[in-house]
Amino acid sequence: MLCALARGPHLKVAAVYYNISDLLCTSRGCAVLAVRLQSGSADRRSSSSSHYHHHHQLQPRRELLSRPSRCRVQSSELAVRKFHSEPVAMFYSMYAYLSNLPRLHVLGLAIIAYVVYYLIQVVKRPIIACSDGPFKQYLIRKVPTLENKYWPTFWCVESRAQTVLASLLRSKSLPRVNYRREILSLTDGGEVALDWMEEDCNVNAPCILILPGLTGESQAEYIKCLVFAAKQSGMRVVVFNNRGLGGIELKTPRLYCAANCEDLCEVVQHVRRVLPAQCKLGATGISMGGLILGNYLARKSDEARSFLSAAKIISVPWDVHKGSASIEKPVINSLLGRHLAGSLCRTLRNHLDIYREIYQDSDIDIQRILRCKTIKEFDELFTAKQFGYAHVNDYYSDATLHNKLDQISVPLLCLSAADDPFQPLDAIPVKAANQCTHVAIVITARGGHIGFLEGWWPSTRDQYMGRLFTEYFTKALFDEDGEFQHTSKKMYERFQYKQALALPASALLLDKKVEVVEHLDHKVKLM
Repeated sequence: MLCALARGPHLKVAAVYYNISDLLCTSRGCAVLAVRLQSGSADRRSSSSSHYHHHHQLQPRRELLSRPSRCRVQSSELAVRKFHSEPVAMFYSMYAYLSNLPRLHVLGLAIIAYVVYYLIQVVKRPIIACSDGPFKQYLIRKVPTLENKYWPTFWCVESRAQTVLASLLRSKSLPRVNYRREILSLTDGGEVALDWMEEDCNVNAPCILILPGLTGESQAEYIKCLVFAAKQSGMRVVVFNNRGLGGIELKTPRLYCAANCEDLCEVVQHVRRVLPAQCKLGATGISMGGLILGNYLARKSDEARSFLSAAKIISVPWDVHKGSASIEKPVINSLLGRHLAGSLCRTLRNHLDIYREIYQDSDIDIQRILRCKTIKEFDELFTAKQFGYAHVNDYYSDATLHNKLDQISVPLLCLSAADDPFQPLDAIPVKAANQCTHVAIVITARGGHIGFLEGWWPSTRDQYMGRLFTEYFTKALFDEDGEFQHTSKKMYERFQYKQALALPASALLLDKKVEVVEHLDHKVKLM
């Protein structure tokens, strides 16, 4: 504003100002500004006067410019009155400079600023939350992706953008997978679909069991991403579609929930039974599938260890309470939550006939459930009641994983993004993982929820999520040098040692506990 005022309509007088710093910071400039302000106001008041008056208005200005001492006094007074401090003058000078920059220069400065931000705040090496022991050492040696920085897609670093764009790109570019479908009948009369991908696989190739997310099935875009990655590495895959999903009709009114792993137990036993004895079996769970798999690994620790050689979970909501609160935050998070709630309602609507008859005289109002707008509302009205929980918070507490990590005895690699909109950063159990023998959590600075896009134009097949998936399972399941098996034994010995220390010191168990601890302590020291 001051710069424009100084230049004014009188271009000849403006020529003596030279630049804005002379105008603001020198006594001559301040004096000229004072006269300029006075003359400008006088000109406006007497714009219709004769040339004679105008000539006499300019004469005092010439006299003032010829008297330096008087200029210095007036300039000092003006500086104190107008600017008070030198930083303010510097601000106006910078404002005047930037306001006169060409638009291309402004665009260039903005790009440079974004590049600096991207390199400092976005591109970072992932954090590995894991106890210092055999598992962490093995991962650092054998999984090179963990030692490299994660470079998110340059123009798509925001968490919600990563989440949505990853889904769109994969769904548009990945072809439909031709699975071999198997219908597995469960002990309670229910049925689930197992979709096998075994093309071009060796007879003894290892197998990975994949558990989709909340309403996902075998043709979900993030599932196909992992299936193609496993296929390229020579591993077979079987996708476990939950009850009522994947085009399978419900045979019983029961659906599925994050805290119940009974169906998974039967699926794992069946897959292990039909595979050749020498084939190793791994498992991966994505989002809610990660909750089901994690609860299975914790509650059925010994059984899981006898069937599974390694496991991995991706974008799991560690604390379901905090995850539910995060997904309901306005505005974009809540829109994503409404989309998932709508998917749950559609799943229920697809099997409406069976529920109308069963819940006709019960306290479960199907029509109200079909109008749910949030996941928590659906769980409160339907899921919690169907699985016998008194309140939805009881269901969420039972499904939460962050307090169960020390019960897991299968090597478990976890991938989470610090900016996951479905799970806040403070809910990731970093401290618990740092004390566990079998759990390692890889935390990237960006990635969203099941996003993890990278590159200038993200490739849908070779992505961070799929690359880490194949690197880990290739080393763990093929295990050509036997190092992973040896590492697993060391990990289990440490696990037993910690479990023995946690045993209750009752009179009947004290002697046995001391004997076990001494034996395991000797083994741990030798490692």
